[in-house]
Amino acid sequence: MSEKPIIGVLSLQGAVELHKPHIEAAGAEYRAVKTPAQFDAVDGFILPGGESTTMLKLIEVFGLWDSLAKNLSTKPVWGICAGAILLAEKVTSPAQKSFGLLPLTVERNGYGSQIDSHIEEIEGYEVSFIRAPVFKDVGKGTEILAEHRGLPVWIKKGKIMASSFHPELTLDFPSPMHRMFVESVKAIKKAA
Repeated sequence: MSEKPIIGVLSLQGAVELHKPHIEAAGAEYRAVKTPAQFDAVDGFILPGGESTTMLKLIEVFGLWDSLAKNLSTKPVWGICAGAILLAEKVTSPAQKSFGLLPLTVERNGYGSQIDSHIEEIEGYEVSFIRAPVFKDVGKGTEILAEHRGLPVWIKKGKIMASSFHPELTLDFPSPMHRMFVESVKAIKKAA
């Protein structure tokens, strides 16, 4: 087993390679993953930002749902923007299928369209909100790590983390979010 935890970034669509310098600067090994064998070989997952409906279609086309569902339910996972949508129990505007792993309702594009995209500082770090989802009805036992405009935008429950923003676009490595995720994967790997 590798000393460094292996973080797999789902590489079907969306912001994938941008995570590499953040993951490596946080002390983990980066891998782009898109097959069941690759899913099984990582210690934790990032479901990246992108387009959730496109990701769902590709998951279905390539028959990846069952393998992903098994791995996401047993390993640490961080969903970013579209990835957070895939993790939520309920998705609105419009409704769509999800893995249902986080007690959360997500309103797609809740912060507005592409023209409403903006940069904000979260925990002293600049992040990008790009057609970002709004987190609602955050379930009991879920820690709210940051808020924006009075709404949760970075949450964690157990080994699952979600953010409605993109920290990977900021070229200051690693982001506090990547650092926290990698540290949680290291702790879980060490305890196993």
